[in-house]
Amino acid sequence: MANSADVIAVIPARYQSTRFPGKMVAPLDGKPLVQHTYERALQAKRVDDVCVATDDVRVAEALATYGTRVVITRDDHPSGTDRIAEVAEQTKARIVVNVQGDEPLIDPNTIDEVVVALDSDLESVMSTAARALVDPEAIADPNVVKVVIDGEGRALYFSRAPIPYQRDSAHGAEAGVRHWHHVGLYAYRREFLLKFARMTPSPLEKIEMLEQLRALENGYAIRVVETQYESIGVDTPEDLEQVRSILETALQD
Repeated sequence: MANSADVIAVIPARYQSTRFPGKMVAPLDGKPLVQHTYERALQAKRVDDVCVATDDVRVAEALATYGTRVVITRDDHPSGTDRIAEVAEQTKARIVVNVQGDEPLIDPNTIDEVVVALDSDLESVMSTAARALVDPEAIADPNVVKVVIDGEGRALYFSRAPIPYQRDSAHGAEAGVRHWHHVGLYAYRREFLLKFARMTPSPLEKIEMLEQLRALENGYAIRVVETQYESIGVDTPEDLEQVRSILETALQD
């Protein structure tokens, strides 16, 4: 699949899902869920090309009537990152964006922000986004990934724990402690993505089950851009109903 795009967005779309089998092609407002993600990614101004990467013909068949660009990948990839790396090997793109297929409400502006952030920081090999987090329950929730950011706008650490931990509430208030919710959207320099996919999973990555820690543990810098986008991923049928409700409300407005 030769491609001359400078920036390509790849949407990994695995059919199998433990909690919601076939969620990528689940009907949402008359279209497969992942088709919504694809159409939103196409709206990003900093992206030259978009494709859905899948190993399952059922996903390709569900998208065929929409003219969606689909790339069939191997079926032995352990993660979506490995899947997009296979696509990256077949392109000459300078930057590869990993857009989660189960986020049908992904904000095109946030995709652009992540690309611009990587372009403006030559010391970073990848970039991502984070949103200010104030809800105490969300801060404590291990399913909500947090990130600590340094003074240069780069990630210090990602964790499921409530970091930074506010030991002294009075001092924390004085210091203006802030929590950041990590948004699972990544832009990679193509050369680094190919290298990253060949790296052995790191100790902290395996403990936290957070793939991005592999980059930090190996000494690479990750640029983090602040966004207003509130990530809503579809992991269960209940999540799908929530997204459906949001879309219906938007149409009424």
